[in-house]
Amino acid sequence: METTYDNLEIDFPEEGIARVTLNRPERLNAMTYGLVNDLHGALDAVDNDHAIRAVILTGSGRGFCAGLDLTGFGKIPGTEEFGEQQQGMAVQQYIAELVHHMRDVRQPIIAGVNGAAAGGGFALACASDVRYCGASAKFGTAFVRLGISGCDIGVSWMLPRLIGASRAWELMLTGRVIDSEEANRIGLVSNVVADIDLPEQCLSVAREISRNSPFGVWMTKEVMWSNLEIPSLRAGIDMENRTQILSAGTEDSKEAMSSFLGKRQTSWKNR
Repeated sequence: METTYDNLEIDFPEEGIARVTLNRPERLNAMTYGLVNDLHGALDAVDNDHAIRAVILTGSGRGFCAGLDLTGFGKIPGTEEFGEQQQGMAVQQYIAELVHHMRDVRQPIIAGVNGAAAGGGFALACASDVRYCGASAKFGTAFVRLGISGCDIGVSWMLPRLIGASRAWELMLTGRVIDSEEANRIGLVSNVVADIDLPEQCLSVAREISRNSPFGVWMTKEVMWSNLEIPSLRAGIDMENRTQILSAGTEDSKEAMSSFLGKRQTSWKNR
């Protein structure tokens, strides 16, 4: 995967682990068309590279992502002749589609939140599968303070499912900023570590994930997200049952069972 990007970087700190770093540090990695377009492209590249087993998403410099760049996002190509509201809707949909895109990527995405995660940056953290943050991290659903709805980029759907409806509504209605300690206490992140330890913490979790079955991890991510939407326990269990039988029939699963009984390490082939 040799594609280069203007607004982010991809590196591979270990075999099977990709790290996507938003790279507009002079603007706290605020979202422009270029950054969002690069992130869509990077997500496609990661999803298509089956050697990648886990993804870390983080920001360069002092912040994770400060949300929309208020000095100008840019226009979606092909919408130059649209009216103001139509252009606005095209931008809104293009940014919000990142949430679906992150969910659809087969590999788990681990957010390493360094510094500010506000607005759209907060949404990126929520859309990740796992979240860790540094001690200096701050989170804010700042939309309502900008004269617009607090419900944006999937946050009104994701946040209540992550921390509970009552806490989510309070944060969205007030737009207040919370620090890393509160984020950890309310369960928004899995843990908070010293800023200097954040890269290694994310890498450690990615390493653990990458030791597991590629297909098993893929199916686990898919079923967990789908079960947030399923309306009944019965439907959720039905989906789990079918996925377990599907997974158990793979060559990897049969080899893993044999390796467990033989007390040897499994060599995953994604077959």
